This record gives sequence, structure tokens and C-alpha cells, in this order.
Amino acid sequence: MNKIRILPDNLANQIAAGEVVERPASVIKELVENAIDAGARRIQIDVELGGRRLIRIADDGSGMTRDDAILAFERHATSKIRELEDLSQIATLGFRGEALASIASVAKVELITCNDDTAATRVVIEGGRLVDVKDAARAQGTTLAVRDLFFNTPARRKFMRSEATENYHLTSIVTHYALANPEIAILLTNNGREVLHVTPARDLRERAFQIFGGAMIESLIPVSGGRDFLAKVTGFVSAPRERRTTRDSQYFFVNNRYVRDKVIADGLREGFRSVLPHGVYPVA
Repeated sequence: MNKIRILPDNLANQIAAGEVVERPASVIKELVENAIDAGARRIQIDVELGGRRLIRIADDGSGMTRDDAILAFERHATSKIRELEDLSQIATLGFRGEALASIASVAKVELITCNDDTAATRVVIEGGRLVDVKDAARAQGTTLAVRDLFFNTPARRKFMRSEATENYHLTSIVTHYALANPEIAILLTNNGREVLHVTPARDLRERAFQIFGGAMIESLIPVSGGRDFLAKVTGFVSAPRERRTTRDSQYFFVNNRYVRDKVIADGLREGFRSVLPHGVYPVA
């Protein structure tokens, strides 16, 4: 039975964001969110030339039927909401159904997917045009390869930053999702070299140890607070001796989604105002 449906116009118009793929990190963000929403417990991300030549994400999630695999590339096609009331109880990272269509319109995309009930399906799309659909071999889950990003929009390709800059942004994105989902194993390779490899962790502290190492973990102090049915806060902040000259080591998540929020950042700074000099910041 198909899970993906095209949203009715009245609902699509209310949630439309005009999804734009700005850089390789934007692609990785959308595809990793899809993998997490599909229930994946292992996600592998392979990147070449800063994402210009290749971005490939493989997961062991629920996979899709052939009909869903084709329909997934239509705009406002999603399995995550059905009607307006669903917007008040969204439990997934994505829901608009715009990302795959946006990515496929500016790249050469190959999707191989399999669920429990059917044989695997391979779908090839180039520049938004369906090229091929056929049977394939794959265990349950989905592999989506994005090649030659912006091949048909030279102006956008021209304004991409250097490979090192794009690598920094995409590594940051993967790190955010690794921290937000410690139960998921994540592997990131860049030009065949392993950049990040974390196995399933018991909790956030263990996942932070996997990513940042033991030296920083020793200085972290657990925090928790808030009220039921309003907001609860959990996490770690650094002891005053562990300080940074930028906010790059501060990671904030709301409902497992990474956010950059001035109110939260200023609140953290205010809490440390009496123990940290001006111009340095805690880890969080």
C-alpha cells in the first residue's frame, strides 16, 4: 500500500516554503532527515569534491514501494502529513514534500529503495526528468545518489564556495544530526577518507565522547530543568575552564532539530557572565 501522497492544493499552499537547494550541505540535510524519518539505525554518507561530484546517502530504514519511489519526486508529495490538523502534531523532521523534487531538478539523481513487501526499485532522474525505472537488488532501506549538483544551472554552480568550505558545512550538518540522534550509527566519508564514524551510543554524553574525545567530556556538567507540558531542557555545559573564542562549540536542539537561536545563546551567555570574561564562550 502506498504511503506517499500528493498534498491537496489548499494544504500545500499553506506549508509551501519554496525549497531551494543552496549548497551540498542543503542536500545532505534533507536526505539525512528523510533517513531518520524512515526509522534508519545506520546511515552512511559518501561525498566527493565537496559534494559537487557526488553525494550518496544509504540507510537501513523502511524503504519504499515502486509507486512511492516515483511519486516521491513530485512536489508536495509526502507520507508525513495528510491534512491541515496534522500540522499541530508533527513528529517528523520533514513534512512539506518539497526537498526531493528540488534536489532532482538541479542534479542527476539515482534512487534505489526496497521495503519488506516488494522487490527493490531503481529510479533515475536528471534535471527533473524521469529517465529510467526498473528492478534492482538491495536489502531493505534506501540509497540515494546525487551527482553533478547544479549541472544544469551554471550560475549557481559558479557561486559555490571552495571544496574546503563546502566540506566544513557538510561535516557540521552531519555532526548536528549525530549529536541529536545518539542511537543512530553514522559514517561520513569524503573522497574515500573517513571523516566521522560513530556507533550507536547509550546517550548524549557517550555520543559527545565519540565525536569530541575524552578531554572535553571531562569538563562537561549535566544540566536539566523545565516544566512538563511546557518545555524541558537537558544537556551539558562546560566548566568555566573549558572555553572558546567563538560560539562554534555550542549546539542547540529543539525537538531533535538543530537550531541557531539568539535567545537561547544569550541565555547561556548570561548564565556564565559572572565566571567568563567578555569575548569567550562556554561549550554546550
